[in-house]
Amino acid sequence: MTLSYVLIYAILGSIGAVSAAALILLLKENWVRRIVPHLISYAIGTLLGASLLRMIPHALADLPGLIVMGTLLAGLMGFFLLESLLVYRHCHEQDCPVHSTSGALILIGDAFHNFLDGLVIASAFLTSGHVGVMAGLAVIAHEIPQEIGDFGVLLNSGYGRGKAYLYNMLSSTTTLVGAVGGYFALSTFRPLVPYVLCVSAASFIYIALADLIPERRQQKRLGEIVTELMIIGGGVLTIVLLTGGH
Repeated sequence: MTLSYVLIYAILGSIGAVSAAALILLLKENWVRRIVPHLISYAIGTLLGASLLRMIPHALADLPGLIVMGTLLAGLMGFFLLESLLVYRHCHEQDCPVHSTSGALILIGDAFHNFLDGLVIASAFLTSGHVGVMAGLAVIAHEIPQEIGDFGVLLNSGYGRGKAYLYNMLSSTTTLVGAVGGYFALSTFRPLVPYVLCVSAASFIYIALADLIPERRQQKRLGEIVTELMIIGGGVLTIVLLTGGH
């Protein structure tokens, strides 16, 4: 039964996210530009809520605090290295300043990132069903705006809409590889689960703080700031309500 849930959320976070992104891109461009920032803000809330309120506390139930914090720190440093060497960072806007023309490069980085998402989902469900649900939701929330940005990169790199959709879909299948491989590997080596959970939390925190939040740090009116904070809070509240006190 656990494997079934892992597969469902891996599919929703990969094929589902790519399809949702493709549908959003069918809207008028001005609507897309309005929607994407709100999706990013919501993703920030779910990522931070899932990692800080659920994943880390569950790891602390199995490991000493110093080990958890040390593993979390190592994970953050590791993702900084990955961003520097493997272009781990992703675009979340159609006009991407980070990957202006390299469509092939974004596909490689996306495939690796999706593999890690699958591993996150597997380790979370092996911890508990509630943690799995909130991790799966956080993956879905941040994948949709990411895939919209990836579509923009591929289209700007000369890919047709059909090819952009096909290649994005193919790169998303690594989520399933990470989810299934992670499930069987971690089921065999169960003591590794809380460590992987710490690294998974590090990936969520890094994406939120180093990738998503800097994109939102621009001069805004007070009303826009309040709206953005409310949407981020909505993402956190979603995690809290879905997982209750677990």
